[in-house]
Amino acid sequence: MAASGDDISSASLINIVTEKSDALEIDDSNVIELPTANDSQFFAAQKSTPAETYEVGDLLVSYLDYIGVDYVFGIPGGAIEPLYNALSRSAEKGGPRAIVARHETGAAFMADGYARNSGNLGVCCATAGPGATNLITGVASAYDNHSPLLVITAQTALENFGRNAAQESGDTGINTVAMFEPCTHYNTLVSHVNQFEQKLASAIMTAFRSPMGPAHLSIPLDVLRAVSPVKYPTNDLANLLWNPSPIDIDSLEIFSKQLATAKKIVFIIGEGCLHGIGSILNVAMSVHAKIVTTPHAKGLVSPYHPLFRGVLGFAGHDSATEVFDDEVDTIVAIGTTLSETASNTWDQKVLNQRLIHIDSSEHNLMHSPMARLHVRGDIAKIFEKVENNLDIQKIATSNNRHANKSNVDINKKPELKRFFKVIDESKCHDNSSPIKPQSLMTALPKIFPPETKYLCDSGNSMAWSIHYLHPYDRRLAGSRDDDHGGLFWTCLEFGSMGWAIGSSIGTSLANNKHPVVCLTGDGSMLMYGGDVTVALQEKLPVFFIILNDSEYGMVKQGQNLGGGEHIGYELPKIDFVQYAESMGISTRLINSIEDLKNLNVKELMTNGPVIFDVRIDKEEVPPINSRLKALGTLK
Repeated sequence: MAASGDDISSASLINIVTEKSDALEIDDSNVIELPTANDSQFFAAQKSTPAETYEVGDLLVSYLDYIGVDYVFGIPGGAIEPLYNALSRSAEKGGPRAIVARHETGAAFMADGYARNSGNLGVCCATAGPGATNLITGVASAYDNHSPLLVITAQTALENFGRNAAQESGDTGINTVAMFEPCTHYNTLVSHVNQFEQKLASAIMTAFRSPMGPAHLSIPLDVLRAVSPVKYPTNDLANLLWNPSPIDIDSLEIFSKQLATAKKIVFIIGEGCLHGIGSILNVAMSVHAKIVTTPHAKGLVSPYHPLFRGVLGFAGHDSATEVFDDEVDTIVAIGTTLSETASNTWDQKVLNQRLIHIDSSEHNLMHSPMARLHVRGDIAKIFEKVENNLDIQKIATSNNRHANKSNVDINKKPELKRFFKVIDESKCHDNSSPIKPQSLMTALPKIFPPETKYLCDSGNSMAWSIHYLHPYDRRLAGSRDDDHGGLFWTCLEFGSMGWAIGSSIGTSLANNKHPVVCLTGDGSMLMYGGDVTVALQEKLPVFFIILNDSEYGMVKQGQNLGGGEHIGYELPKIDFVQYAESMGISTRLINSIEDLKNLNVKELMTNGPVIFDVRIDKEEVPPINSRLKALGTLK
């Protein structure tokens, strides 16, 4: 899911640390003051650790505590043991603690989910050799998701490099540092104790630099367990992390004028709009711009907003494509990479000289060289300035943009009416068995509370959810939501199977007050399903909804639609009720929509995770034509 490079930047440490203080916001209701050199209570706690046990691993954990990180996701092993010793000591004092995954890839997925839903750094770790290589898929996903991760891997002791030590993975063995190079923004071996603190600070800073992403430290066993030369963080990391995002004032003024004089406008809202969405929607209402979202951003706008015309791109809606007619003179893309999945496979109706691209990330703006204007800067601040621009309001009123349009009273509860259509809408209300996926996705928001977060795995569950899952109670206009992670996420760009399983656990750990729904397939569950026991161990309210059709559904449907050979898509029939029961996890067999409607979600939430084995109609065809078009296989 190549999210906008600034997808959680305003929730991250970069923007949470304010101009005049060292305050670090961890969640919506909790602000922690970062310690300073004069904070005797904090540093007394650090100095209370006996010198002989205050190792480099302890210093690493102290830094994580310093910036408000709660968890380190990973699996113990010989070479990484000093870090786990430090985490054990930290947990005893109420500091960062270990979350033990079942597979290192899952640990990285969890760190990804935690990062985007806490606004903080996600941290994952692995031992040398296969532990490190197992992390790579999850780290690559976070790289494409632009999630700030600190990745810690171990090495055998330096003195054993080149001697064929067990799990040797330095430059004289299976070179894991080289393997991480393409999927990290910072990647280094810590070869000496005195390098560690500077390299750690550099890694953390780089993880939050736009575009955000993973930073990797590979630490040999003897370095990790060496006595730390300092007993607490010694640099001014809080101020170093604060990275004020300047606004291109000249471009902003041009944008304001063009927006005010445009005749017909379309806003493309990307996931980078998360913390500016209130102002963006207010501006859209002022100029009566039609609104579409990218798949990643669909949870940011109410599906019942009178200006919303659906999702553009992968598994999107025809109405979202049709809105780009010849009469449109201004297209404003905000907080999006305009990637394949976000641009309807680089649709020329979208990517042309009518386009204005607004983003805080230079990386994202590089994807739109054809645009007539690029506006750089913090998205929320840009639209706050535009929103407060009285000239735009006056021009919008004088042009009577709302003429012949139904006025919208944002203070009244909206009628639940959608202004876009879905494919085969009749199937959204089909109560037959096996369950129609369209009906399942339509029913879920009626069963789960409005604040539920939905994470959707690669495969058909991703396509079904993007097109048919429309959560209630989202923004119409004027309202603001500081919820770090939004309501809906999937892993579109890198497309890792099982991503939603781990990420839903990290999401729930970031905020376990609200339910999390993981929509996954039987193929993904067979690949990474062991991590559901982490949710059991932590008593997390995660609902794992398995679309069970005994096949790799997207593979099969892709072969059918593209004229390929029918091969490699079949899976054995798995009873996931028995699977869940064997692990002591609450479970329900769902054969019909009525089975879902009869559930008491609030009651189920109190007992930790729940697995739903949903028997779906395997013959239903998901809306994946845009993907097949990109592959060149659409018949």
